[in-house]
Formats: sequence, structure tokens, C-alpha cells
Amino acid sequence: MQVLSVASECAPLVKTGGLADVTGALPGALKGAGVRMRTLLPGYAAVMPALQDPVAVEHFDDLFGGPATLFEAHAKGLDLLVIDAPHLYGRPGNPYSGPDGRDWPDNPERFAALSWVGAHVAAHGAGGWRPQVLHGHDWQAGFMTEYLRGFGAGDVRTVLTIHNIAFTGATDRTRIDALRLDPWRFHPEGYEFYGAVSALKAGLMGADALTTVSPSYAEELMTPEFGMGLDGVMRRRQGALTGILNGIDDAMWNPATDPAIIRYDDPADKRHAKAALQTELGLPQAAGPLCVIVSRMTHQKGLDLVLETLPELLGQGGQLAVLGSGDPGLEEAFRQAARDPNVAVRIGYDEAFSHRLIAGGDAILVPSRFEPCGLTQMYGLRYGTVPVVALTGGLADTVIPASPAALAQGVATGIQFAPVTAGALRSALARLGTLYRDPDTWSRLQRNAMAQPVGWSRSAQAYADLYATLTHRG
Repeated sequence: MQVLSVASECAPLVKTGGLADVTGALPGALKGAGVRMRTLLPGYAAVMPALQDPVAVEHFDDLFGGPATLFEAHAKGLDLLVIDAPHLYGRPGNPYSGPDGRDWPDNPERFAALSWVGAHVAAHGAGGWRPQVLHGHDWQAGFMTEYLRGFGAGDVRTVLTIHNIAFTGATDRTRIDALRLDPWRFHPEGYEFYGAVSALKAGLMGADALTTVSPSYAEELMTPEFGMGLDGVMRRRQGALTGILNGIDDAMWNPATDPAIIRYDDPADKRHAKAALQTELGLPQAAGPLCVIVSRMTHQKGLDLVLETLPELLGQGGQLAVLGSGDPGLEEAFRQAARDPNVAVRIGYDEAFSHRLIAGGDAILVPSRFEPCGLTQMYGLRYGTVPVVALTGGLADTVIPASPAALAQGVATGIQFAPVTAGALRSALARLGTLYRDPDTWSRLQRNAMAQPVGWSRSAQAYADLYATLTHRG
């Protein structure tokens, strides 16, 4: 089975969030299921120098405003197709915005080009290779189905994975010609979205199959609360939708072998990682749990609730260590919170430090208002760092709450709370403190967490089965 994955980011080459972790891990996980996946990426400044033995397989005289070359290459264990188009991707900043944090104004064209090249490869091949399945991720790959329709390649099956429906890739209808779209497809059955053009809407309506990153999120997307204006579309396409839970790279995230931490394979030995983290951050020894956060600082992530309940956490002898960036107001609020000697905050992102933070923490807080899947709670499980999570999306699917029954049966792995309010989080933190003060119960909880399967094997097989079903049907 030959599959082309179309993505705007892919770890470890380029990453802003969990999307990159998924697109980076999935190709390797699928090999055992008989799927060869190549990943199509934009040739960002961070990507081009990392390519090993690149070979030009296609040239485009005018790819949305300038010439471009498509390279076949390998990097970091990945089989890649990379679009070298300096006029679109040779810029400073991250994949979506400049150094000033503002989105590039031509993002619609930049990622339409990614979708267009993906559809071109699916229709015509590249370097003698042609996929049977075109698998796009989020709005950045949404137009691939529109372009594939134009190329007339009806034998290629298409899958679109929704990692976060909040980002629709919407732009003004005046861009239809610039985006190389069929103007007759600007209607509710096509890519029209409340009078605008939406790349995500195009993919949702056009793909043969839709997936999202957890079973619970798949159900939530069909409700007005979580559907972000697309819940009607999701209900209409319910028969094509499957929730496949993300996994993590459990070789990279392994407390017994992780080079970034003081290693351990038994929860009792976590104390060494905790002591090292407290020393690194200048935190004193404390009677309560050390809670950690690794997150984008946005309203979605519920970090304002952490600030609101921080006095209760500190009042029971707890501590807080945070790594993240995002909303300037939240960044400043956490800086102010760090005036307390039991709070440490680092603004920004540091991959190695995130490993030390999760290894050294007693609990990891993920109070998201919505969370399609979430990966940090799974990193916490892997490291015996007990997740405290909101009851939503993939958080609900990956954490078994420490109810009396679950504790008695020996299956509990963390703490869930609902609704997503400060009051509910306050109760969850009180529950955390109670469990932490019972050494035997706490140790069992940590062991259960570390034993929870969080890798890709089951999910990769689910994707392989989906591809096989689509190609057999076709």
C-alpha cells in the first residue's frame, strides 16, 4: 500500500504542536502494517538543509507566484517529498507566521500550493512513484480534494484528518481565482463557508473518508458546542467519519532510555528526576505534589483556570512548573505567579526541558476546554506523571479516572474533572492532594499510568485497515 501524507509540519524537522508529532510518527508506525507512507512537506528554511540525497523529480514554472522544484529525499528516518519554493516557504519565523507572531498574509496561497502539489503527485506521480491513497492533515491540506477533482484522478482515494476543527483556513471569496479553484464549486456542497472560502470545508465535503484524533472528539464535532460552525457538515458526513486515537513515539518518550532525564523504570525512582528538576528551577522541597504544564498558552488550554486555582494548590503544599508560550496576557500572568517561590515559569519551548519537566513532575495538568486528542497527558502516563485532565475529547479517552471503583480494581491512571470550570479544577486538585498523601495508593496510580499502552501500534493498524477498505471499495 502506497500512501502520500500531506502535512504543513512534521517532527522532528519542523514542529509547532501535536500535529507534527503525529505526522512524524505515523509513517514509521505504519511500516509494520504493510503501508509505505511518504510525507509531502513545504521546503521551509529549517527543512531544506536537513534533506539527505535530495533528487529533483518535478519542476513547476509557476507554483502560486513563482517557480518551484519538488525533491524526493530522506531525513530523520522519513521518506519525503519536499516543495522547494523560496517565494512561499523561504522565510523566517514558524510555518504560519513571521518573527513578529503575525500570520503571513499569503497563507491561503502557501498552503493551497501544498494541496495542489499533493493532488498533482496523486494524479500524475513523481519520480515514478504514485500513491494509492492521499492522506491530508487539517486545513492546510484541505484543497487537495478540489484539485484532485480538477485533475480527474478518480482512482486515488482520499482521507482528511481533523486535528483541530477550530482552524478552518477561511479566506475571502475574492481569492478564488488566485487559489486556482473552480468558481462553480463555491456553494454549500463545495468549499463555501458562511460566504467565505474554507480549505477545511473543501476537504470535509470532498474526502472519501474523514478521521479525527480520538473517538470522543469525533462525537463532539457533531455538536454546536465543539463543531465551530461545521457541526452540520460533520453530521452529514458522519458515515465517513472515524475517531482514531493518536499515539506517541514510545521509544522517544521512554523514561528508562530518555537521554534528556535522570532515567528510571520504576516510579519509586522518579524522586531523583523530581529533585533534579526542583534544583534546576530553584524550587524548594515541598510537602505536596509538583504539578507541571507543557502547553500553548491559549484560552482553549484552560490555563486561566490554573491561575485561578493556584492559591489552593500552593495552600496544600503543592508546587507548579510551567513551560509554554502564546497569549501575551497569559504569559505575563504566569510571570507574575512565578514571584511565589513555589512556582517556576519558562516562556518559550525547549524539547529537552519538556522531557525533564514531565519526568520530574508528580502530576501534569491539562485543563483544556476542548482537546481533540492531546499528547502531553500521554507523555505523563508514560513517565508515571499522573494526569489531571478535563473530561473532553482525547483526554476522556486516554485517562481512567481515580474513582473508588477504578482504584479498587487497580485500573485508575489519573484524575478527570467536569465541567471545565475553576470550581471543578479546584476539586480535582484537592483530590490530587489526597491521593498524593497516601503513598501506597499514589504508587499504584503511577504504576498503572506507566503500564497504560500509549504507542501507535493499534492506531496505525486502524489507519492501515481504513486505507485497505478504501482501495478495495475503489
